[in-house]
Amino acid sequence: MSATAHKTAPMPADILARKGGAPLVSLTAYTTPMAEVMDGICDFVLVGDSVGMVLHGLSSTLDVTMEMMIMHGKAVRRGLTRSMLVIDMPFGSYEESPQQAFANASRLMRETGAGAVKLEGGEVMAPTIAFLTQRGIPVMAHIGLTPQSIHTLGGYKVQGRGDTGDQLITDADAVAEAGAFAVVLEKVPESLADQITRSVAIPTIGIGASANCDGQILVVDDMLGLFTAFKAKFVKRYAHLGDDAKSAMQVYADEVTSRVFPGPEHVYSDKVPKA
Repeated sequence: MSATAHKTAPMPADILARKGGAPLVSLTAYTTPMAEVMDGICDFVLVGDSVGMVLHGLSSTLDVTMEMMIMHGKAVRRGLTRSMLVIDMPFGSYEESPQQAFANASRLMRETGAGAVKLEGGEVMAPTIAFLTQRGIPVMAHIGLTPQSIHTLGGYKVQGRGDTGDQLITDADAVAEAGAFAVVLEKVPESLADQITRSVAIPTIGIGASANCDGQILVVDDMLGLFTAFKAKFVKRYAHLGDDAKSAMQVYADEVTSRVFPGPEHVYSDKVPKA
């Protein structure tokens, strides 16, 4: 059952209940118009800290601030009525202590109307996840490639190959036991993603993982061909709107320079319309 079947937006408990059921559908969104388009198509919509790279031209997600996440979270909230809103906690807003994480997570939810927050990290973040969930903050976990840790991971590399796979299994178990209602698996080998999906009691959301995950997520600007700065193997282009937009802009420029636009139908006459 997709979000289109919901008259109202699902809640974290509804997402959790989908474990082993019909695959969950998710995309990122950063603006009201995009949220309106995907509302009801997605079970949950993520305001990802990828906004820093996609919309603000930053080189990574590390410079994204709470203020940026709140601004875009409010914008997306205005466009949703049938999809749940999840919002990323930005780098530096939760790692220091569970108390810091609670202060910032509660602020994000209060000011944006989000139904849950997402934070990166596995076993090391389990105490923080438990602290949040015990205090009414639903948490979606994120393990594997965690973009906020690219400097310690050595870049945007696949995680969990070879002996390091055991740690990802431990991470998945830890966040599930801590109370996360779902976990994103990013850039994880297919066989390992399948193993984790079978072993944990919460839904796995794949991005560069496996079709057997309990759901999938992509950055919407990636899949629409609007953001093409780099293309990961896991991105499928479902449209090429960036190319279409560039072509349309060139036609517009040609019509302006040739004085074809604006035409008679696009300008106003001196005549006063009859009442």
